[in-house]
Amino acid sequence: MTHWNHADLTTVGATEELDLESERADGTLRDPVTMWVVRCGDHLYVRSVKGTAGPWYRGTQSRHQGRIDAGGVQGNVTFHKADPGDYAAVDAAYREKYGRYTSIVEHVLTDRARESTLRLDPR
Repeated sequence: MTHWNHADLTTVGATEELDLESERADGTLRDPVTMWVVRCGDHLYVRSVKGTAGPWYRGTQSRHQGRIDAGGVQGNVTFHKADPGDYAAVDAAYREKYGRYTSIVEHVLTDRARESTLRLDPR
């Protein structure tokens, strides 16, 4: 597993939104999807409000890699299904970062959304 450098981890973790492009089976990139991103320790995570049935989440499953653009940081990433033991910390990170959006943040804290939690690792 490759680790984020401190500057990129800090920048992406603090950025409000991230653009994610997943790779199709043929290696081409899908259109970018804008989403929230959170940092937990030395890792970055994203979730689908629609859970594993969400179109962008399903797109990550063909090659488990893609590209992100967040806060001026652009790079290739791999998508790893998060360990369920990490869900509580990811929930807390979403509440802390996006809690001011009270009616919206609850949608990424459902069991359905939790099941789609992906860790982003640089590649």
